[in-house]
Formats: sequence, C-alpha cells, structure tokens
Amino acid sequence: MAQDGTPRDAEAFGVWLGRQLRRKSMSQSDLAAALGVTRAAVSAWITGRAMPRIEKIHQIEEILDLAAGASVTRDETPESSGYVSWHHRLAHSDGGRELGNAAAFAFDASLAIAAREATQNSLDEWWDRTRPVRVRFTLREISGERLRRLQEAIRWDELEPHIEAAGDTKHKVGRTLADGLNELRETGKLLLLRIDDYNANGLTGPEYDDGRFAAVVRRQLESRKSDAAAGGSFGLGKATIWGASLFGLVIVNSTLSEPYEGLRERRVIGRIDLPWHELNGIQYAGPAWLGNRDPLREAAAQSWWAGERTVEELYLTRHSSDAGTSFLIVGAHDPAGEATTLEEMHQLLVRGLATDFWASMVGGSGRSPMLEASVLALRDEKEVVAEERVDPHAYEPARSRAVRAFLDRTTVPRLAKADDVVELPVSLSVPPLKTDVGGRAVEHRAVLLVTPAAGSTEKPNRLVAMRGTRMTVLDRPVTGVPLGSPEFQAVLLAGTAADTGANAAEAFLRTAEPPEHNDWKPTEDLTSTYARGATTRLKEFRRAVLATVRSAVKPAGPVGESEAPSVLRDLTDLGPAPAPRTRGYPTVRSAIGGVDEDGAWRIRVEVKLPEREDPWVLRPLLRFATRSGPKPEARWAALSAESNCEVTGDILLCSPGERIAVFTGVSDVTSHPAAGHMLVAEVDLTQAKDGGR
Repeated sequence: MAQDGTPRDAEAFGVWLGRQLRRKSMSQSDLAAALGVTRAAVSAWITGRAMPRIEKIHQIEEILDLAAGASVTRDETPESSGYVSWHHRLAHSDGGRELGNAAAFAFDASLAIAAREATQNSLDEWWDRTRPVRVRFTLREISGERLRRLQEAIRWDELEPHIEAAGDTKHKVGRTLADGLNELRETGKLLLLRIDDYNANGLTGPEYDDGRFAAVVRRQLESRKSDAAAGGSFGLGKATIWGASLFGLVIVNSTLSEPYEGLRERRVIGRIDLPWHELNGIQYAGPAWLGNRDPLREAAAQSWWAGERTVEELYLTRHSSDAGTSFLIVGAHDPAGEATTLEEMHQLLVRGLATDFWASMVGGSGRSPMLEASVLALRDEKEVVAEERVDPHAYEPARSRAVRAFLDRTTVPRLAKADDVVELPVSLSVPPLKTDVGGRAVEHRAVLLVTPAAGSTEKPNRLVAMRGTRMTVLDRPVTGVPLGSPEFQAVLLAGTAADTGANAAEAFLRTAEPPEHNDWKPTEDLTSTYARGATTRLKEFRRAVLATVRSAVKPAGPVGESEAPSVLRDLTDLGPAPAPRTRGYPTVRSAIGGVDEDGAWRIRVEVKLPEREDPWVLRPLLRFATRSGPKPEARWAALSAESNCEVTGDILLCSPGERIAVFTGVSDVTSHPAAGHMLVAEVDLTQAKDGGR
C-alpha cells in the first residue's frame, strides 16, 4: 500500500478522475466551479502534477456521486452508488413498430446455430495467433436464493413489467416472452448459458462510435470484419445469441485487448431485445440496455467497469486475464425444441461444435490448433455433466486424419493403406472485381484431401468444404462414384485454409456464402462485386471438385483379385450385395400454373420423393405437349425453391429423408416453339449426373 492507502498497483488518481468526469459528462471547468478552485488546479490533478487535499477529495466524491473512499479504491460510479439501471428506447415518433428483431429470423432457430455463430465470431476475433482461441460453454440451472441474487444483480424487478407488457401472444416474439415468464413463475428455475472466449479481441472501442463494442451491443447488420478470412460478413450472427434467450436478454462482460478509458477488465453491459410495447401510458421501441445513465443521451446507457463482486453475482467471473468476452444468456432454451434438459443441451452443443468446427480443432505436429472448445453443465453449482473438451478425432476421425496429414505434410500420391490421405489440387479462377477495370482473373490452387472411411462412424462418401478458419461450410454426398471404389471422406481446403496468401480466393468464396454460411453458391453479393462470369467460375470449381474426388477413388483397373495387392483388395472389397437403399424414383405429383401477361408459363411443382438417406439431385425439364413426335423442350428463365429443396442454376437438390419437395418455375419465353397460350406445358425430372454443384 502507498502512504495514502492506495494499492501500489492501482492506476494514477488523475487517470481515474479524468474517466469519472467523462462518464459524468463534466468538464474540468465544471468540477473547478463546483469545488471553488481554478481550472488549472483540476488540470494539474488530472495530469498527475499535483494531488488535491483530503477535504477536496471528499468533495469530489460527493460531486461525482461516489461512495466515501472511492478515490482510494478507484471504484467506478455504478459500483459505489447503485447507478446501474435499465434504460429503454422510446417508441418511434412516426408510429413505426418493430415486433421483434428481424435479424434473429435470418437463421433456423436452434441452440446449435447460436453456438456455431458465437464460435465463428470468436475465431474471427483471434488475438494471439501462436495460441488457440479457447471457447467454453457453461449451462447452469439456478433456483432459490441463487436465482434471487441474480435477479437483483440484473435489476429484474425493473425489467419484468416490460417483459410482461411485451408478452403479447398475438405475435411470435410475444408468445415466447409470455411462455418464458410463465415457466419461470411456475418452476422457480432459470437456465443460463454462458459463452466465454479467451485469446480474442474483446469488445474494444468507444460507446457509440465505430468499434467492436458498438457493433455487437448497439447495432444490427454491422460486421466490422475486414479480414477476408473472417467467417461472418453479414453482422447477423450475434442476433442468434440473443435469440437463444426466452427473454432476448444477454449480459456481457469483456476483457479488452486494447484499453478503453485506461482500463481493460470487466467492461459490463446488458441488452434485452423486446418487441414494441406500452407500459404505464408510455410507448417503448423494445430494446433496452443495463448500464450507467448517459446524461447527454436520452434513454441511453453506457457500459461500466464492474467490480469483482458484481461480475460474480452475474455469473460472469472470467477465469483468465486473457482478452475476450463472456455472454450470459438469461433464460436459455433451444428454439428448435430438440433439447429440453441440461443433459440434452450439453450433448447438442458438443455435437454441434464437433460438426461445425472439427477441422479448426485439429493441430499439426508442434503446432497448436486454431480452436479449443468445451461444454459443462451445472445445476445449482453441482456438476450434472462433466466438462467435455471436444475432441475432433473422436467425432470426425477420418476427416481429422486428413487435415492432420495436410498440416504435417504426410499426404501420399495415391491410396494404398487404410489410413492414407491423398492430396490433390483443384483450380479456382477468381474473376476480377467490377471496380478493377482491366483486371485479370487470379488462379487459386485449392487442396482436396481424400482418405478411406473404413471403420469410421461418419457417413461415407461425403465432401466437406471450408475456407479461412476451417469452419465447415459445405457438407454434401458425392454421387456418381465409380463401381468398386472404397468408402471415403473428402475434405476441400480453399482460400487461406489451403494457402495463407490466397486472399483473393478467400474473399471470392466469402461473397458466395449465404447468411447461414452453409454453401458456396451465386449470391447477390457475388454478382454485384465481381465481373461477369463469377457464377460460371464458381460452378466450374464445384464440378471440378466432384470430378477430382471421383477420380481419386476410382479403382486402378480391371485386375483380378489374385493379382491385386492385399491392401487394395481390402479397400475395394464390396462384400455381400447391400439391400437397396431406395425404391422407385422421384416423380411429379402435381404441376399447377398458367401463362402470365408476358406469355411465360409460371408453374408450381410438387415432387414425390422415395425415402432415402442421401439428397436427390434432379434437373427439372420443361416440355410442351404435341399430338405426335417428340415434345419440344424449353428453357427455364427462373427456378425457385419453396420447401424441402434448394436450387442452384437449373439443378434441384432435394433434402434427404423428405417425401415431398416443392419448387416453382418460370419459362423462358424466347425458347417457346409457339405463343405460350397455344401450348400445354409438362414437367419431367431427370437425375443430374454431375450433381450440378
């Protein structure tokens, strides 16, 4: 301790005083006038050239609404005076209403999706590249006194009337709120999901201006990820974290990689996303923030530097000084309804992390992985399911072996043993940007890894593709495999996942991903960013990948069993003929439509699908009936998926396990043999041999 009682490692008095003035929106002149001293005296205190007398220090604490002794302990205003409260945004003056956060509906609602988006964001904020990002998920059910203490810490009594007012069962979000309140009141239990990341940037930056903090806590559809290798690019992923709460309520504690206001640890703020509601005659827009009142902004709250006791009461104590952020989801649930118990949620999170990030968790010899992830479940602080660190080799053994071989440079030119990994190049031609007048295409060499799947629990004969941070983007079956080929797993590394300098390819593929980041296909971002031909180059790349996989697993030739090496016989032995996996072929169940004012046929088609594990890859054909002879075929001007399918170009990919798929099509008038109203349209289905991918 110093002579004045200040801890020796505490920050300087002047730095602390300057921050308190900024948070109170007071100038040095304002403080000087309130104390009856000169502005030069206050300036000297702040710059460290002088210290105020003890009686002036007591006056400063009173003027700034600080507890006695706060100037010695360097406490912050909210910690010492109970200044934290909820600040609700008032309704729009023009009468506009938002009955929920539309960004939360951009994805299929599920706990696994929330975990994927949160983990992807953590990887995008990787701080020290010599160490992995560590992500920890903690499920915690609380009740009794623990529940009440948390409710006091988050000012639940202030918040509950707003949640009740917004719980209008006529609206989707309102029904969820009402159901959440009823469940809490009936059971007296609350489920929390805490997501911690370590060795990440943390929520750096100012309260309102551009920075990570404002992008996550205050803004929608803002990504602020300039790195081409970043997984996220839409600014939508954070909405899934709030969407995983029955109340849309999340409390945040961040340790910053770069100081803000001279501090790094325990930057805390809360946010709740409610729909429009009215309470006590006042209309509210919906969102509200838990924090320190900003005297210069109506209904605005600032983050605060919390004490250790506060973050403990909020279940947000971080277990390392590493930079990163902790999100506490209050009233956590699985919107998809797949998991309702702690045990089920634990399993869902582990399996989801393994499926989406197994490759990120694979390291090479002497090289750490990008990511480490674990899941823990507690009930009133008692362990229900032990913490499990997700092991990629346990959940995705063959694929993990393939990536490990690539990292260790132990791949081979051809398959000869059950644990071999073949590495093959696949070319991607990246077209120039529209803004790059006269620019030329850039050739990228992606890496395709193929390994036998014998003894693996993974579904065989599948292709998994990824870029940058090695999050799984594409996972699809490989059809048209030559007879006698061994069961295999194929992994495609593209962009900077294949070559750390492949920024052009990384950026190209990033624009080809939809918000769900589960495919590479033509998108508005792709066609508006790149020169003509971008869609064609992408389709060529996908076809080349599939062709390379088929070539890699094709048997060497028609050698007799007695002439073939024993290892190869083991790989290609078909054994007893398997039972057929499907019966029948997809058929058109109904085709309804007519000719529009432009003369084009608009048709809604229902397809009956025989049940099978793999997707059906089909090409719909539009033909016109004639009295005799062949039926002339026309082109589609547009195809759109309606349910249980997706469209890429003129290819229909029907979801596995579904019995009905629906799509709509519009004919190309220029390909009609006669005027549309003189024709009778028919729709046929053929199997797409190359998968159209």
